[in-house]
Amino acid sequence: VHRLENPGMIPLTLIEVQSGAYLGEDDIVRIEDTYGRT
Repeated sequence: VHRLENPGMIPLTLIEVQSGAYLGEDDIVRIEDTYGRT
């Protein structure tokens, strides 16, 4: 489990990179957001 914060004034751009033999979305486990976002 991890979080990302941008305390700066410039908008943050995050680039996600996957590697390996399988690059599907169905192996991602989403956890509940304690801050009420999506």
